[in-house]
Formats: sequence, C-alpha cells, structure tokens
Amino acid sequence: MALGVVVIVIAALVVAMSRGTPAPSAVSARTASATYPGPDGVVAAWVVAENRRPGTTAWHITTPESPTTIAGYANRVQARVGQRVTLYVDTTSPTFRVDAYRMGYYQGKGARLVWQSPTTTGSRQPTCPVTPGINMVQCHWRASLTFTVTSTWVQGEYLLKLVSPSDGASYVPLTIWDPASRATYVVMAGVLTDQVFNAYGGYDLYQGATSCAPGVYPCSSRSRVVSFDRPYASGDGAGGYLGLLYPLTRYMEQHGLNVTYWTDVTLATHGNLLSRHTVLISPGHDEEWSLSMREAALRARNHGVNLIFFGASPILRKVRLQPSPLGANREIVNYRDPQQDPLYASDPAQVSQNWWGQPPANLPASTLVGGEYIGFNNAQAFPLVVSDPSSWLYRGTGLRKGSRIPGVLSTDFQMYNPARADNPPHVQILAHSPVTGVLTPGAHFADTTYYTMAHAGAGVFESGANSWIASLQGCAPTTRSCPAPIMRLLTGNLLRVFGEGPVGRRYPS
Repeated sequence: MALGVVVIVIAALVVAMSRGTPAPSAVSARTASATYPGPDGVVAAWVVAENRRPGTTAWHITTPESPTTIAGYANRVQARVGQRVTLYVDTTSPTFRVDAYRMGYYQGKGARLVWQSPTTTGSRQPTCPVTPGINMVQCHWRASLTFTVTSTWVQGEYLLKLVSPSDGASYVPLTIWDPASRATYVVMAGVLTDQVFNAYGGYDLYQGATSCAPGVYPCSSRSRVVSFDRPYASGDGAGGYLGLLYPLTRYMEQHGLNVTYWTDVTLATHGNLLSRHTVLISPGHDEEWSLSMREAALRARNHGVNLIFFGASPILRKVRLQPSPLGANREIVNYRDPQQDPLYASDPAQVSQNWWGQPPANLPASTLVGGEYIGFNNAQAFPLVVSDPSSWLYRGTGLRKGSRIPGVLSTDFQMYNPARADNPPHVQILAHSPVTGVLTPGAHFADTTYYTMAHAGAGVFESGANSWIASLQGCAPTTRSCPAPIMRLLTGNLLRVFGEGPVGRRYPS
C-alpha cells in the first residue's frame, strides 16, 4: 500500500474516533425528543439513549446451517405497534423459542434483546409447492406462534432468532416502523430485492431448479412470481440484511442519528409520508422497484427530499406487488419479458419488465439516479479513486485528486454515461474508479455521482457500487489496508450535509 494511503487511513482513524456517539453531557441537557446537529448528521436524543441500554452478542448465530436447521417466515415484512405478527416455523425439535433483537450499536454488541417468547411446540411443516408456469415457491405452513407488537418494541430493524435445542438457529427479519415519525433519515430495507434473490425451494427470479441453457439469459426456468411466504435460503434466514444494510444501521445508531426505518413495501404503499422526512436512504442492493415506489421517490425529490443510493443497480427491474394467501403485497411479479406479462395488453403502466428503460415504461434508472448499471465482478474488489477532492464529501479527510481507498468497490457497478440525452442536469462525478470484468462493452469505470435539483434543491447521491455499506465494517487484524476508517468519515459527511435539508441550496452540483 502506498505511503499516502497509509497516512490517509491513519488520519481518518484519528478523526473518526473523535466523531463517535455524542457525549452524555450533550444529551442530558436535552429532552428525549430533541434533535440537534452533530458532526455526522442530525442527532436524536432518543437514539443516543436507546443505544446506551444493555446490549448483547447473543443475537449472533455461530452454528453452521444444515438441511434440518430450524427455519421460518412471518406474515409481515413490517409491522407497527398494535399489530399482530404470526410466525410459521419448521423444525425437527419438539420445542423452540423466539428471541427478538433490535439491531443497532449498543456499546458495540450490535443488538438488544427486546422480547422472548415462551417455549413453543415445534413441528415439521409440509414441502413448499411450486406453482406451474410461473415457478413460484410458496409455503402453506401451519401457524406456529403469534405475538402482538407492543410499545416496548422500539421502531427499528429486528432479527427474530428462532432457537431450538436440537437443530440450531435461524433468523426471520422484521421491520418495526412508525407511521407518525418525522425523523430526518429514512433507512429503507430492500426486502423486494432480498426476496427475488431468495432461492428457497429451488427457484428465484434469476434461477430455477434445473440448469439454464448455456448463454441464455435470463434463465427460462426462473420464477415469474416470488413469494414472501417462505424462509430466506441465505444469511441464516436474514437474506442480504447482515451484509447489505446492518453495517449502516450500526453506524447510524452508534452516532445517534435521527433515523426511522422502512422497507421498500412501505415506500410502495405509504410513499406520501416521505414528505415528512429529509433523506431517503436506499440500501446496498435495491434492484426491484414498483411504479408506486418510483413515483413516490420522484415526488419527494421534486419537493426537496434528498435521496441516497448506497448500492449500484438501483431501480433496475420493474416489478409489481400482489397479495398472497397471508395478506397484501406478499408476492412480487416480474416476467422479465413484458410481453409475457398478463397485464401487457390491459395495464401497460403496471406491466413488469427486465429493466425500466425498455418499453413500455421507457424510463431508465439513470433519469433519477444519475448513472447507469454496467454489470458486476464478484471475483475482485477495486479501490475508490477520488476525482473531485474539493467536494463536501471529502471534507476533513486529507484526500487528494487521484487518492485511492483500497477494497471499496465490488460486485455490482454504476457508471455515468455522458452520451445519454436523458441524464439529470449537472451531474457531478465525485469518484471515477477503474473496474474490469463488467458486462457492458467499453465500460471501464464505476462512478460515484451527485446532482441537485435547481428548483426544489434536493440532492441525489449514488455510490457507484454495492459495497459502500459493507466497507463500513471493521476489518480482520491481518488486513493491511482497511477502508473502514476513511469510509466512515465520507459517510458522516454525506449524512451530515444531506440531513441539513435540500442540499442543493448550499452545495449545488
């Protein structure tokens, strides 16, 4: 690693240590509902107080998954106080219990135990059938346990840990949201994207139980509809949450930021509430967007709400939601080929598509995001390369033009294409980072972009890769060049500037 990068990382670590959770004296002078500016964004006293409550590391799952590991799903992806949540659990054990953890910082332990179920009778559940024609895997399990969300369930992101005496443990993710919130930041869990990549039962939106023909994409045996009525096959049942969103949750709660939590289903069904907030934060992987989601984000942007896209390929595929036997918005429809969608002739506005830029929508994501998706490289990580060190993003970091932050960019990538006639005006390139091995011919850079709206003043930030949030995590002691210290500084700058209101009024692109 170059000496300049070593100096930058060490300096960033020193600054980051001075920009942690606000001091107790700063909080004690304010009421529990107070908010105030902090070095890394708008702070809420209640978040600071919440993360001083006793934490635990017992939320971790240390046992390896096996074919008989306990598994389950809930009848809701999100709930609010007063609603009832039903769990459907498959286990070989005669009994199990549920431990509900609110995810956050909690003195570095990462979660707080909020609720524990009584010992509950376990049972094996039937195999989940595959719907012919659309290859949808949907479980029809018996209800195992129902509980009511009380006021002790502080709004936030939760992992429900299913624990059995004999077949290990797994998670069921659940977002507890507050429709009355007026928090500065909305952190939105990308449950639609998690679900379409969920291969439980052998099928998802990208692959089927049988092999795809060589060179054929998308795979003909894939699902056309996927259901939330099944467990997640990855992440010990948490899907992509632990890698693609949790490090940001931990960061924001460590710094006491004024945050509320949604899922993308919230955006689809209650997008009008965005006007009560200052910033919408899209997670590290957020490909699947419905028409109502996109319309809500556009309305919010056009009225001064800032948008942060922390992953590449946001708003890539056009989906729609429909009910399952367990309730509304439990099935995600995407035929990929719009002409195969049953709504193609009758309702072209709602028809699903492989990507938003094709007919009949003709609305590429770049018109909102600022850049376009260029593909992925799952085998290699690339450095983020600074192109505009004068930007507010790099304030206090010591970074210069051409400075390289190692290991930041991986998996999916986004690029600004100046040849597009439908780009937003005045897109600013904050980082221009060489990448290789992507799908788009002639694409050799991942771009971190920023633009602002002249009238409303809203700003839109796009990270350029899926791994920005993951780079906030600490590294193993043997890592020679950990990006986390400097990436935490950049993230603090981003959240502070965007949290102050329509960012274009102070920092027009």
